Amino acid sequence: QVQLVESGGGLVQAGGSLRLSCTASGSTFSYYTMGWFRQAPGKEREFVAAIRSTGNTYYTDSVKGRFAISRDNAKNTVYLQMNSLKPEDTAVYYCAPVVGTQKMFGSWGQGTQVTVSS
Repeated sequence: QVQLVESGGGLVQAGGSLRLSCTASGSTFSYYTMGWFRQAPGKEREFVAAIRSTGNTYYTDSVKGRFAISRDNAKNTVYLQMNSLKPEDTAVYYCAPVVGTQKMFGSWGQGTQVTVSS
């Protein structure tokens, strides 16, 4: 079972940047496609971005050109660089192993709060 710990959230003004990190336990991290999700208040959790074991990436349309996902398999860590942040990016951000845009298995971590002020 993969244990995930998200970090790096905070309060930032619109137009600013943040870099989120997600560190996983377990020796099989490098085999999984890893994804980021977010859940805004009163809304359902939604897919944001993912990176395959090959390094190929894909994003939901609303973050294309602003967010960049990357991974460091030696550190069992996946990152989400978020630029040009907008108030509508405010949410709790979570990571998980994915298939397509769906969480593959396991429980959600505690997430990391991102708040973008206008």
